[in-house]
Amino acid sequence: MSRLTEDAAHVAALAHPFSTSADYDRLIDAIGDRHVVLIGEASHGTQEFYEARAELTKRLIDQKGFRIIALEADWPDALRVHRYVHGATDDADANAALGDFKRFPQWMWRNTVVLEFVEWLQKWNAAHERAQVGVYGMDLYSLHASISSVLRYLDNVDPAAARRARERYACFDHFSDPQLYGYAAGAGMAEPCEDEVVEQLMEFRRRAGELARRNGHGAQAELFYAEQNARLIANAERYYRSMFGGRASSWNLRDEHMAGTIQSLMSFLDGGGSKIVVWAHNSHLGDARATEMSERGELNVGQLVREKFGDDTFLIGFSTYSGTVTAADDWDAPADRKRVRPGLPGSYEELFHAVGVPRFCIYLSDHSDAPELRGPLLERAIGVIYRPDTERWSHYFHAHIHRQFDVIIHLDQTRALQPLERTPKWSEGELPETYPSTL
Repeated sequence: MSRLTEDAAHVAALAHPFSTSADYDRLIDAIGDRHVVLIGEASHGTQEFYEARAELTKRLIDQKGFRIIALEADWPDALRVHRYVHGATDDADANAALGDFKRFPQWMWRNTVVLEFVEWLQKWNAAHERAQVGVYGMDLYSLHASISSVLRYLDNVDPAAARRARERYACFDHFSDPQLYGYAAGAGMAEPCEDEVVEQLMEFRRRAGELARRNGHGAQAELFYAEQNARLIANAERYYRSMFGGRASSWNLRDEHMAGTIQSLMSFLDGGGSKIVVWAHNSHLGDARATEMSERGELNVGQLVREKFGDDTFLIGFSTYSGTVTAADDWDAPADRKRVRPGLPGSYEELFHAVGVPRFCIYLSDHSDAPELRGPLLERAIGVIYRPDTERWSHYFHAHIHRQFDVIIHLDQTRALQPLERTPKWSEGELPETYPSTL
C-alpha cells in the first residue's frame, strides 16, 4: 500500500459526506452560537463553491439569526444590493441591483448563483420586517466611486461640507486610474493625497452627531455608509501607494481594511450583538499563521478575526481536485472557462481526491492531532487569474490545514461559475453537458 493510499484511508475515516440537507444541518450544529462565520472559496470562479456558500448562508439566516453578510466586494457596489434587498431602490430586480458591478472581475458578483441569492434575500426581508438582513462590501478598490458617494451624501446634508470635501478630493483629479496615482505618488512624481483624505475622514467623525441630525429618517445609517466610504478612501489611498513598495505591505493594508469593516458593521448594527457571515477567498479567510503567508510577513482577515473574536469565530474553507473554472488569462482580460488541472502531488487536493468520496467535509477542529492533516502540504488558490502553465508557482502555497480552518469542504469535480454576461471566449470554452462523466 502506498503512503498516499494509506493516508487517504485515514482521512476517509474522518470525513463526513456533504451532499444532503442533513449534512448541512450537521455543519450548522457545529457552528453553534458563534457570531462570526467566514466562508471561503478555493477559486473566484467555481459554481459549486458559490452554491454551497449561498445555501449555508440561507440556513444561518433562517436558523441562527445571522443578519449581516460581508462580501469581498466594493462598498458602494454592494450598498446598491443592500438597498434593493431592503426595498429601498427603484431597481426592478436583482439583475438591476447588481448593475454597479462593472469593473473586472465582473463575474465574481454578476453570476447566476448570486442573482438567485439576492432575490432570495429580498423575499426574506419582505417577509421578516423585524429581522432584516443587510449586504455590505468590505474591499477597498472603489476609490473614485466612494468619493462620488461621499460627495452625494454631503450635497444633501451640508453643501458647505461638500465644497470642502471636493477641494480635498481634487487631489486625485489628474488620475483616472488609482494605480497611476499610487505609482506617481510613490515615485515622488506627485504629492500624496494622504493628508487630505485623513482630514476628510476626521471631519466626518468629529461632526457625526451634527450630520446625523440633518438627514431625517435613516440618518444614522446614511451617515455610517458615508463615513465607511470616507474610511475606504483613506485606506485605498495608502493601499495604492503601497502597491509599488512590496506585496506584504499592500496585502496587509487590504486585509486590515476588510477586518476593520467587519468590526465596524458588528459595532454599528445591533450594538455589537449581530451575527455576521463573510464571503471571500480562502487566502483571505483561512488563518494566515497556518500558511507560508506568515513567513512573508503577511496577515489576513481570518487571522485578524480570530485574534479579535477568539472562539466566537468559525472558519470554513473549500477545495477541489479538477474540473473547470471561470477565470482570466490576465488582469482586465475577458472571462474564460478554463480546465482545472488535477491537484499536484504532495497537495491536500491530491490527498482528498484519493479519499474517493465526491463531496465531503472534515471537522478539522475535532481532528487537530491527525498527522495526515497537519502538513505542511501544498494547497491550491485560484483567484481571478488562472495560469495552469505555471501552476505550482502561481497557485500553490504550503499550509497546515488543521490550523487554517475549522472545517474544510472538498468537492472533487467542480464546474465553472456561470456569469450573467457570457463572453464569446467563455462560451467557446464550454464543455459538453455530460462533462466530466465522459472523460
